[in-house]
Amino acid sequence: MDRTGIIVIVICAALLGGWLVMENKYAQQQAAWYKAHPEALAAQSAASTNGTNTATSTATGGAAGGSTTTVPVTFNPDIPARTIVLTNGQPHKSWARYTFTSRGGGLDKVELLDFPETISARWKGKLSHSDAVASLNTRASVPILSVLGDASFVGDGDFTLTPLPDGVHAEKAFADGLVIAKDFHLGSNYLVNTTVTLKNTSSIQMNLMPQEIVAGTATPMDADDAGMLWGAMWSDGTNAPDSPLPYFTGGGMGCSRSAPKSEIRAGSGNVLWVAPHNQFFAIVAMPRDPAREMVARTVTLPRYQEVDTNAPAPVGVQTALVYPAQLLQPDTSVQREIEVYAGPKELRTLAAIAEQRGNHADLVMNFGTGYVAFWGVGTFFAKLLLAGMNTLHDLTRLGYGWVIVLITVLIRVMFWPLAAKSTRSMKKMAALGPEVTALREKYKDDLQKFYQKQSELYKKHNVSPMSGCLPMLVQMPVFMGFFTMIRSAIELRGASFLWATDLSKPDTVFMIPGITFLPFNLSTPEGLPVNPLPLMMVAVMLWQSHTTPVSPGMDPAQQKMMRWIPAIFILIFYNYSSGLALYMTVSTFLGILQTKLTKTITVPAVTAAPALTPEPKAKKLNKK
Repeated sequence: MDRTGIIVIVICAALLGGWLVMENKYAQQQAAWYKAHPEALAAQSAASTNGTNTATSTATGGAAGGSTTTVPVTFNPDIPARTIVLTNGQPHKSWARYTFTSRGGGLDKVELLDFPETISARWKGKLSHSDAVASLNTRASVPILSVLGDASFVGDGDFTLTPLPDGVHAEKAFADGLVIAKDFHLGSNYLVNTTVTLKNTSSIQMNLMPQEIVAGTATPMDADDAGMLWGAMWSDGTNAPDSPLPYFTGGGMGCSRSAPKSEIRAGSGNVLWVAPHNQFFAIVAMPRDPAREMVARTVTLPRYQEVDTNAPAPVGVQTALVYPAQLLQPDTSVQREIEVYAGPKELRTLAAIAEQRGNHADLVMNFGTGYVAFWGVGTFFAKLLLAGMNTLHDLTRLGYGWVIVLITVLIRVMFWPLAAKSTRSMKKMAALGPEVTALREKYKDDLQKFYQKQSELYKKHNVSPMSGCLPMLVQMPVFMGFFTMIRSAIELRGASFLWATDLSKPDTVFMIPGITFLPFNLSTPEGLPVNPLPLMMVAVMLWQSHTTPVSPGMDPAQQKMMRWIPAIFILIFYNYSSGLALYMTVSTFLGILQTKLTKTITVPAVTAAPALTPEPKAKKLNKK
């Protein structure tokens, strides 16, 4: 590997390391902000406990809208909540349990019966999955499809529930003649077809205030979920901006900074869907007609029982579709048809829904955001790799760990001709080492001349200095695709491989207690985790750096330093997904095998160019 390749590796590693460090910093800023604002935390906690929610009331402007103010809306705690529970589908085919509640007349939670709530860690002494199942809108006090926006839409919050053959009907009549009715019909592929009807049963014209129809609340699946991985997304059919939790608490992506905000609004009559989501699951509310806006705001959730009560309470992100104010004539109604997907971030299912409805709902996979997307390159390879892994998994019936190994081998085979050509070029460069050293010595006082002559030498022998790092540069998008995909591909959640119980998380085998002070997220509050795969990855990368030919003419001290550059990866990937570490370990090991095999390739003998040898001084002729 020449100097150019080393520089590329160092820059990429530095950018990736900086990105992960900033992520950790934003998470710490979030926790610090809530600790520094106990009054806000206490108010939100009280609201969550009492069933209090926020609605928006129009202060001026009548039906046309105008400025808005935030007022508290409380579901009457003295009225007991009644529920209807329905189960849909078959095991391993969209099997879900839906709990409808009279409090708010909506969908209280969705339990995904094929997915455990948490994947137990080996170092905790448990290898079996949790008995609890993954659920969406969990512990949120506002049910999905609640109508907010003004106190007149809530009243005491008590709806009448009526079972339907394939769902539930919820209805509430208000004293002013407004009737809110909701019909829920369970479908396949985690879909629920809903119709929200607002009807004026009075004899006078009704001024209908702006409405917020709640899509749900993004909540952490368990206490280990990171704040960067849950938030609110929305789409206009082309783009899908994501607002993760740090956007509300003053963080952001990259070097951005902002003041903490209570809510985020977006859209201008073009909201095709909104999605509160966490790392692997999402609730996608898709209206038949685009909504005017989306709104997302933070809400405080009850604490996990196993978490220290002195720690900040977990925070969710509540997301809603916003519809404008309007005048409703007597005995007329307005309907909002909304299809709700509440399930895993499963690309094949979401892609089928997106294709059928033409709304790009598959963008909720969140493959296209962040630096790792690289202007769509990471997104393209993330989808391609996930589709390839699913195809290989279906064909071979192997576990996803072995599928990662297999797809890594296939990628290496595809790049074999390029690697062989690179090796031949590097051998030629090594053979030209003495000539390069002679040129460096000859033109040590004129670097521009040296680089010119070196370029002429390489050109004469058909050698490219970039050939050594070209295979690495070509495979970089593949690495970025893996990095992007692993963040939200449900297939890798809970997928085991050898000692790793979950390829979407570190492969910790045991914990060394008492070591909690190391930087770069190497240590955790429980101690220093021992993760074999990233250690193996760095060991193999160091082995590769010691077996790869160095650039001719490089200073020996610089050579020694460059051989240890791969050690920096331990700081970046130690506590990242074990699936990514597995890919990098296998890929690097196969690269070493390729290098050893291609070293047997013979290359034409290299001879020095006469024009580049030191020229003798011309003798002066004396004329007689």
